[in-house]
Amino acid sequence: MNILAFSDLHLARARAADLVAASADADLVVGAGDFCNGRQGLDQAMELLSGITAPMVMVAGNAESAEELRAAAPGHAHVLHGNGVTIDGITFWGLGGGVPETPFGAWSWDLSEDAAEDLLAPCTQADVLVTHSPPKGLGDLTSTGLSVGSTAIRAAIERLKPQLALFGHVHEAWGTRGKIGQTACANLGPTASFFEVSND
Repeated sequence: MNILAFSDLHLARARAADLVAASADADLVVGAGDFCNGRQGLDQAMELLSGITAPMVMVAGNAESAEELRAAAPGHAHVLHGNGVTIDGITFWGLGGGVPETPFGAWSWDLSEDAAEDLLAPCTQADVLVTHSPPKGLGDLTSTGLSVGSTAIRAAIERLKPQLALFGHVHEAWGTRGKIGQTACANLGPTASFFEVSND
Protein backbone atom coordinates (compact mmCIF):
# COMPACT_ATOMS: atom_id res chain seq x y z
CA MET A 1 0.00 0.00 0.00
CA ASN A 2 1.33 3.42 -1.00
CA ILE A 3 0.39 5.87 1.78
CA LEU A 4 0.49 9.65 1.52
CA ALA A 5 0.72 11.16 5.01
CA PHE A 6 0.74 14.65 6.47
CA SER A 7 0.01 16.54 9.68
CA ASP A 8 -0.55 20.09 10.88
CA LEU A 9 -2.19 21.58 7.81
CA HIS A 10 -3.47 24.53 9.89
CA LEU A 11 -5.62 25.82 7.01
CA ALA A 12 -2.62 26.38 4.72
CA ARG A 13 -4.22 26.69 1.29
CA ALA A 14 -1.11 26.11 -0.83
CA ARG A 15 -0.08 23.10 1.27
CA ALA A 16 -3.56 21.63 0.87
CA ALA A 17 -3.42 22.06 -2.91
CA ASP A 18 -0.07 20.24 -3.00
CA LEU A 19 -1.48 17.39 -0.90
CA VAL A 20 -4.56 17.04 -3.13
CA ALA A 21 -2.32 16.86 -6.20
CA ALA A 22 0.01 14.32 -4.59
CA SER A 23 -2.92 12.15 -3.49
CA ALA A 24 -3.49 11.05 -7.07
CA ASP A 25 -0.53 8.68 -6.58
CA ALA A 26 -1.71 7.32 -3.20
CA ASP A 27 -3.70 4.22 -2.30
CA LEU A 28 -4.62 5.84 1.02
CA VAL A 29 -4.10 9.23 2.72
CA VAL A 30 -3.30 9.70 6.41
CA GLY A 31 -3.98 13.02 8.12
CA ALA A 32 -2.39 13.16 11.57
CA GLY A 33 -4.27 16.08 13.09
CA ASP A 34 -4.35 19.87 13.38
CA PHE A 35 -6.31 20.53 10.23
CA CYS A 36 -7.54 23.91 11.53
CA ASN A 37 -6.48 26.51 14.13
CA GLY A 38 -7.68 26.85 17.71
CA ARG A 39 -10.90 24.87 17.11
CA GLN A 40 -11.86 27.24 14.27
CA GLY A 41 -12.16 26.59 10.52
CA LEU A 42 -12.42 22.80 10.46
CA ASP A 43 -15.11 22.78 7.75
CA GLN A 44 -12.91 25.09 5.68
CA ALA A 45 -9.96 22.72 6.15
CA MET A 46 -12.04 19.77 4.93
CA GLU A 47 -13.08 21.82 1.91
CA LEU A 48 -9.42 22.51 1.10
CA LEU A 49 -8.81 18.74 1.09
CA SER A 50 -12.02 17.84 -0.74
CA GLY A 51 -10.15 16.94 -3.92
CA ILE A 52 -8.69 13.85 -2.20
CA THR A 53 -10.68 10.85 -3.43
CA ALA A 54 -8.50 8.09 -1.97
CA PRO A 55 -9.62 6.48 1.30
CA MET A 56 -8.46 8.49 4.31
CA VAL A 57 -7.44 7.72 7.88
CA MET A 58 -7.53 10.74 10.16
CA VAL A 59 -6.89 11.56 13.79
CA ALA A 60 -7.73 14.84 15.51
CA GLY A 61 -4.98 17.15 16.60
CA ASN A 62 -5.13 19.43 19.59
CA ALA A 63 -6.63 22.13 17.33
CA GLU A 64 -9.83 20.08 16.86
CA SER A 65 -11.47 17.32 18.88
CA ALA A 66 -12.22 13.81 17.65
CA GLU A 67 -15.94 14.57 17.89
CA GLU A 68 -15.52 17.73 15.80
CA LEU A 69 -13.45 15.88 13.22
CA ARG A 70 -15.95 13.03 12.94
CA ALA A 71 -18.68 15.59 12.23
CA ALA A 72 -16.65 17.43 9.58
CA ALA A 73 -14.72 14.63 7.85
CA PRO A 74 -15.72 13.40 4.38
CA GLY A 75 -17.59 10.13 3.99
CA HIS A 76 -14.55 8.21 2.74
CA ALA A 77 -12.53 9.08 5.86
CA HIS A 78 -12.05 6.89 8.93
CA VAL A 79 -11.61 9.10 12.01
CA LEU A 80 -9.76 7.09 14.65
CA HIS A 81 -9.42 7.82 18.37
CA GLY A 82 -8.84 4.83 20.59
CA ASN A 83 -9.95 2.50 17.80
CA GLY A 84 -8.75 0.97 14.57
CA VAL A 85 -9.72 0.01 11.05
CA THR A 86 -8.40 -2.53 8.55
CA ILE A 87 -8.20 -1.40 4.91
CA ASP A 88 -6.93 -3.75 2.19
CA GLY A 89 -5.36 -5.98 4.82
CA ILE A 90 -3.51 -3.13 6.58
CA THR A 91 -4.56 -2.39 10.17
CA PHE A 92 -4.48 1.23 11.34
CA TRP A 93 -4.93 2.35 14.95
CA GLY A 94 -5.32 6.00 15.88
CA LEU A 95 -5.12 8.39 18.82
CA GLY A 96 -5.77 12.12 18.56
CA GLY A 97 -5.12 15.09 20.82
CA GLY A 98 -2.14 16.66 22.49
CA VAL A 99 -0.38 14.13 24.75
CA PRO A 100 0.67 14.99 27.39
CA GLU A 101 -1.33 18.13 28.09
CA THR A 102 -0.04 21.22 26.31
CA PRO A 103 0.50 24.71 27.80
CA PHE A 104 -1.65 26.27 25.07
CA GLY A 105 -4.78 26.94 27.11
CA ALA A 106 -8.43 25.99 27.13
CA TRP A 107 -8.86 25.75 23.35
CA SER A 108 -6.33 22.92 23.07
CA TRP A 109 -7.80 19.40 22.98
CA ASP A 110 -5.40 17.45 25.19
CA LEU A 111 -5.11 14.09 26.94
CA SER A 112 -3.15 13.02 29.99
CA GLU A 113 -0.65 10.18 29.65
CA ASP A 114 -3.01 7.98 31.69
CA ALA A 115 -5.93 8.72 29.36
CA ALA A 116 -3.76 8.03 26.31
CA GLU A 117 -2.56 4.76 27.82
CA ASP A 118 -6.16 3.68 28.44
CA LEU A 119 -7.17 4.47 24.84
CA LEU A 120 -4.16 2.62 23.41
CA ALA A 121 -4.53 -0.43 25.68
CA PRO A 122 -7.25 -2.22 23.65
CA CYS A 123 -5.01 -2.30 20.59
CA THR A 124 -3.37 -5.70 20.20
CA GLN A 125 -2.08 -5.36 16.63
CA ALA A 126 -1.39 -2.51 14.21
CA ASP A 127 0.54 -2.18 10.98
CA VAL A 128 0.34 1.62 11.16
CA LEU A 129 -0.07 3.65 14.36
CA VAL A 130 -1.35 7.17 13.66
CA THR A 131 -1.17 9.69 16.50
CA HIS A 132 -1.11 13.46 16.57
CA SER A 133 1.53 13.62 19.28
CA PRO A 134 5.01 12.14 18.91
CA PRO A 135 6.47 9.40 21.07
CA LYS A 136 8.81 10.49 23.83
CA GLY A 137 12.34 10.86 22.48
CA LEU A 138 11.72 10.90 18.72
CA GLY A 139 10.53 13.86 16.65
CA ASP A 140 9.49 15.67 19.82
CA LEU A 141 12.10 18.39 20.42
CA THR A 142 10.88 21.98 20.70
CA SER A 143 12.96 24.98 19.61
CA THR A 144 14.38 25.14 23.15
CA GLY A 145 15.44 21.48 23.03
CA LEU A 146 12.65 20.28 25.30
CA SER A 147 11.44 16.69 24.70
CA VAL A 148 7.64 16.93 24.82
CA GLY A 149 6.60 13.57 23.38
CA SER A 150 4.32 11.00 24.96
CA THR A 151 5.53 8.12 27.09
CA ALA A 152 2.22 6.31 26.48
CA ILE A 153 2.63 6.52 22.70
CA ARG A 154 6.25 5.36 22.89
CA ALA A 155 5.21 2.40 25.06
CA ALA A 156 2.50 1.49 22.55
CA ILE A 157 5.03 1.51 19.69
CA GLU A 158 7.38 -0.70 21.70
CA ARG A 159 4.55 -3.09 22.56
CA LEU A 160 2.79 -3.27 19.17
CA LYS A 161 5.85 -3.04 16.93
CA PRO A 162 3.92 -1.56 13.98
CA GLN A 163 5.63 -1.21 10.61
CA LEU A 164 5.05 2.52 10.74
CA ALA A 165 4.28 5.21 13.35
CA LEU A 166 3.08 8.55 11.96
CA PHE A 167 2.58 11.77 13.94
CA GLY A 168 3.08 15.54 13.95
CA HIS A 169 2.25 18.19 16.60
CA VAL A 170 5.78 19.49 17.29
CA HIS A 171 6.33 21.87 14.40
CA GLU A 172 10.04 22.35 15.03
CA ALA A 173 10.55 18.61 14.50
CA TRP A 174 8.69 18.32 11.17
CA GLY A 175 10.58 15.99 8.86
CA THR A 176 12.27 14.06 11.66
CA ARG A 177 12.63 10.36 10.86
CA GLY A 178 13.89 7.55 13.02
CA LYS A 179 13.19 4.11 14.41
CA ILE A 180 11.91 2.70 17.67
CA GLY A 181 12.97 -0.92 17.48
CA GLN A 182 12.05 -1.96 13.94
CA THR A 183 9.24 0.60 13.64
CA ALA A 184 9.87 3.43 11.18
CA CYS A 185 8.70 6.70 12.76
CA ALA A 186 8.03 10.07 11.15
CA ASN A 187 7.03 13.53 12.32
CA LEU A 188 5.21 14.48 9.16
CA GLY A 189 4.39 18.16 8.87
CA PRO A 190 2.17 19.58 6.09
CA THR A 191 4.22 18.46 3.09
CA ALA A 192 3.51 15.27 1.14
CA SER A 193 5.37 12.22 2.48
CA PHE A 194 4.96 8.75 0.98
CA PHE A 195 5.38 5.43 2.75
CA GLU A 196 5.07 1.83 1.55
CA VAL A 197 3.40 -0.63 3.90
CA SER A 198 3.04 -4.36 3.25
CA ASN A 199 0.25 -6.67 4.39
CA ASP A 200 2.48 -9.74 4.10
